[in-house]
Amino acid sequence: MSKVYLTHNNIVSSFGFDSAAAIQNISNEITGLKLIDDKSVLPNPFYSSRIQQDKLEEKYQQLNPREKHTRLEKMLLVSLKETIADSKVKITDRVGLIISTTKGNIDVLENQTEFDEERAYLGALGNKIKIHFGFKDDAIVLSNACVSGVLAVATAKRLITQNRYDHIFVAGGDLVTQFILSGFNSFQALSEEPCRPYCKTRTGINIGEVAASVLVTKDQSLLIDESVVVLGEASCNDANHISGPSRTGEGLYRSIESALKQANLTSDDIDYISAHGTATSFNDEMEAIAFNRASLQNTPLNSLKGYFGHTLGASGLLETIIGMHSLHQNTLYASLGFKELGVSQPINVIKKTKKQYIKSFLKTASGFGGCNTAAIFQKVSN
Repeated sequence: MSKVYLTHNNIVSSFGFDSAAAIQNISNEITGLKLIDDKSVLPNPFYSSRIQQDKLEEKYQQLNPREKHTRLEKMLLVSLKETIADSKVKITDRVGLIISTTKGNIDVLENQTEFDEERAYLGALGNKIKIHFGFKDDAIVLSNACVSGVLAVATAKRLITQNRYDHIFVAGGDLVTQFILSGFNSFQALSEEPCRPYCKTRTGINIGEVAASVLVTKDQSLLIDESVVVLGEASCNDANHISGPSRTGEGLYRSIESALKQANLTSDDIDYISAHGTATSFNDEMEAIAFNRASLQNTPLNSLKGYFGHTLGASGLLETIIGMHSLHQNTLYASLGFKELGVSQPINVIKKTKKQYIKSFLKTASGFGGCNTAAIFQKVSN
């Protein structure tokens, strides 16, 4: 069976318009979260990471667009342009496109003066990205709550293993909108402070926005310095609740165990965990329980939500790309904001960014509806 790799990548975020900008800021433990006081969105100030609109428009215009695009489409196009160009992969019928998102063009429904409401359909989003770059097949749009980004990578790996495609470009993105903020606010989950995953003093979630993209391929000639091989992946839905995670961590635990089995590894082979870590009381507790059940309580662990906020369906892809760079640089990035353990089970949260040789990492994600996904990646070179 051919190995499947993650190679060329790009991150569009509050830090800038490439992966290097994001990695530099994370390495220096700098957050992209800022306090926003916009009563047209929420009555109270809130922390969020937002992509600078004028810079996004400048990058977008360089694409010489042939038609008008939504803000999310612009973000995805700008991210994908660099990944496609850097890879030099020619778009043929052997090249696929997968897009991960939770709410897609949801902002269209808040302001219908520019686009028809049909533009909010996920299929319409995928079609606009497909047409711009000339992909031969329709885009596969994966929208499975907050596991969408990791699930997109897992799906790409499966399609390549099944010989449906030779290469697949995976892109993920979500917006900060009134709809999303008001939804999380109704759960009383939004924090008025920067989020602190797993910390005893955490007060909830921050919402952020990002667009990220990566090439998934079986072609070894396309490998780059930060390339990783996908060793194993698995998903499990524990059907616990429409929005609340399992109290026993059952779905996440089963996903981890299945991914380890597929990778032919044990928990001792995992060098670090890029966890979901939303900074909500139930999610963080569930993850701690699942990691202990999987004998991963001593494995170094971080959540990147303190840098970007929770970027919903893009978060898993974003954090996978950062994990690739973490392996390449042999660096464990701090879980920003963490001070004192605030879950009932022991976990090894990374308090300070440090150099350490790492060969493999586990990426996990959990979301509404009881969905859970785990994927294991390993560096290609030393």
